[in-house]
Amino acid sequence: MAMTPTPSSKRDLLPGTLDMLILKTLTSQSMHGYGIAQHIQRLSQDVIRVEEGSLYPALQRMRQKGWIKAEWGQTPNNQRARYYTVTRTGRRQLGTEESSFADLMVAIARIMKPA
Repeated sequence: MAMTPTPSSKRDLLPGTLDMLILKTLTSQSMHGYGIAQHIQRLSQDVIRVEEGSLYPALQRMRQKGWIKAEWGQTPNNQRARYYTVTRTGRRQLGTEESSFADLMVAIARIMKPA
């Protein structure tokens, strides 16, 4: 998943991480795509910046899998936008994603631990 380069380097999300971040974001409330990207960027303190080229294909894929649903609505500045909501299936998937991610982080920590 591409992210905007930081001054020191270009960083990439681990495969599958974007889906987990989107699902987690949508557990708090329905949001439109731009709002999802802004939420992730804000909570990551500008470390993770999700670009449209990664976000919207991920949202479409997640809709097709039944993890999220979408409805048209109005943004606070009266623009029409698609609002995404996590489904029950999506909440189960989030649990699976979080567990797999935790296992991965433990494995990486073992490798990075001084010998």
